Amino acid sequence: MSDASHPFLSQDFHIRWSRLVPEAVEPDIREALRRAQERLDALCAEFDPASLTFDNTLLALEQATEELSMAWGRVGHLDSVRNSEPLRAAQNAMLPEVTQFFSRIPLNAALWKRIKAYSESGEAATLTGVQKRFLDETVKDFVRSGADLSDDKKARLEQVQSELASATQKFSENVLDSTNAWELVLEDDSRLAGLPTTALGVLRAEAAAKGFGSDEAPLYRITLKAPVYFPVLEHADDASLREEVWRGSITVGRDGGYDNTDLIWQILALRHERAELLGKEHFADQVLEERMAGDGATALKFVEDLAERTKPFFARDIEELAAFRRRHEPGWDGLFQPWDTAYWSEKLRKANYDFDEEELRPYFAIGNVIEGMFRLTEQIFGFKIAERETAFASPGKIPAGGDVEVWHPEVRYYDLHDAASGEHLGSFYADWHPREDKRGGAWMNYLRTGSPALAGRPREPHLGLICGNLTPSSGDTPALLTHREVETVFHEFGHLLHHLLGEVGIKSLNGVNVVWDFVELPSQIMENFCWSRVSLDRFAKHHETGEPIPEPLFQKMLAARNFQSGMAQMRQLAFGKMDLDLHIKHFGKPEHGDLDRLVREILDGYLMPLATDPPTMARRFTHLFASATGYAAGYYSYKWAEVLDADAFTRFAGAGVVSPEVGREFREKILSRGNSVEAAELFRDFMGRDPELNALLERSGLAR
Repeated sequence: MSDASHPFLSQDFHIRWSRLVPEAVEPDIREALRRAQERLDALCAEFDPASLTFDNTLLALEQATEELSMAWGRVGHLDSVRNSEPLRAAQNAMLPEVTQFFSRIPLNAALWKRIKAYSESGEAATLTGVQKRFLDETVKDFVRSGADLSDDKKARLEQVQSELASATQKFSENVLDSTNAWELVLEDDSRLAGLPTTALGVLRAEAAAKGFGSDEAPLYRITLKAPVYFPVLEHADDASLREEVWRGSITVGRDGGYDNTDLIWQILALRHERAELLGKEHFADQVLEERMAGDGATALKFVEDLAERTKPFFARDIEELAAFRRRHEPGWDGLFQPWDTAYWSEKLRKANYDFDEEELRPYFAIGNVIEGMFRLTEQIFGFKIAERETAFASPGKIPAGGDVEVWHPEVRYYDLHDAASGEHLGSFYADWHPREDKRGGAWMNYLRTGSPALAGRPREPHLGLICGNLTPSSGDTPALLTHREVETVFHEFGHLLHHLLGEVGIKSLNGVNVVWDFVELPSQIMENFCWSRVSLDRFAKHHETGEPIPEPLFQKMLAARNFQSGMAQMRQLAFGKMDLDLHIKHFGKPEHGDLDRLVREILDGYLMPLATDPPTMARRFTHLFASATGYAAGYYSYKWAEVLDADAFTRFAGAGVVSPEVGREFREKILSRGNSVEAAELFRDFMGRDPELNALLERSGLAR
């Protein structure tokens, strides 16, 4: 249903992005708050316990905030992909009110009275399956969120939640603004020796995007978008240029009025206070209580135990890299500068394996990768994807033509139907390349959670999106991706499938609404299809000749797969260790007040010794500090889920990789079931046993 006077509240499945203008944010979100409060007030009115039902209590509670969540989610999405000062101002104006509203729901005594009364009813005692799961999860959510606290503690918890929302939003803004604040423009390519042709084309395109240079006299612009600056660190022979770019990269979240240091201390302190108010020793115990790990100590032990297994391989990788450099520079003092490691690692990779990742780029034109991924996953999981025509108009303008509006001309839109029944399961947007008004990284999100056909009601399709900051096209050359970027595409598409293939009747238990140390399983299992000859041949084709990756190059790629795997794994574990230690042990600003020193102490033994100590990346670590919870005390989830995905993929590998039989079973037992049962039970249902670590260690070349 369209709502012309409140575009952010429109129920149209195809969102009219041109109508979602900053000046509509405040009136629309205030209207959504009013409507949601009205629904909650109705639930809080006097009631007869005998009249309470699943529908008029639990489902009514879920539906009370659905419109507000949808509208606020659209605001947050635009902040990520179309950031502007007016939008930022409008979002920040409403952030305290929205945060307060959601914080108050579990603290509402009258509402809690109704939930408890229903939970003790005769009907509640007869619930089974997903309905019982929903009741149990709702009761636990209320208790974990402070429903039983005293009035003074409830009031303070509300204040903490509001302050936390504001601090994390400011953290995110500082990262985006400081990323855009730095650039280096070169008048010629004399300092760019060593850079591949693709990278040079990207630098020219970055300059042209700002109106710098011309075809006859191109300029080269280096920015802090990852696909732009990292190839410079990896390939530029000019060490002074690498240093200049590296020093630019460490300004993010740190310099020029965008320093996030004090915000980090504030966020850590607020999270700790919230945990204490809720009766937990620290934030990690509070957020992990209902995850697979269970508590902070278990998660930390997982990280530290895996680090101990990894350290011998980590030390081996460092020594191999150092020995290689000594052979080429006998007078070298033995300590790498942080701007040298990627450069010398790439040289070592080429020497050891005669393998240059740039050789793979021609086989990974983004159009071929996306189209091939769609066709591959259609066969494995049993659906069909079709692209729709789109139209774009600037905010406030009227789009011309196209079935579906998009928020930027580069955005694509697709429908996904079940292959057997033809049912429309969901649709999604894809936005793959960097822009200055778009945040960094890659992510999947949902705009609408649907549900299967139930009790005579038709199916409600899901609506989602995937975004990235991949290598853009340059000139007449299509966007040619690195293999790691291809893995990123598959990873985010795995998250998206988890959302689009959800078949749970309770929306808040559907799709990706699972515990966070399980949510990465569907995404990370998809990365495995980027390494098998069987699956690669479906999408890795030379953009000019259409030929697949030559066998000798494929074998070199496989041989190099575990190059510096000890260093790579220790890097991920260092992030998890820093995250958990900060939230378990260091939630207050230390006496010395030095964030960099504290993180170095935490990560003693986890980091490669360097001649120049880099500042901690915590200041730009949006996974941890850009939202009230996010991946905070949960970054270990990536490694935890790697254990799950490496183990689970053995079933695909054993069945020939492209296996519709295993794929349909994975869809039925994992992707479609959301949070309808415990995550560990879902894994056991698919594998027939609990997860085993060996598959990950063997895949990474780290098994002894």
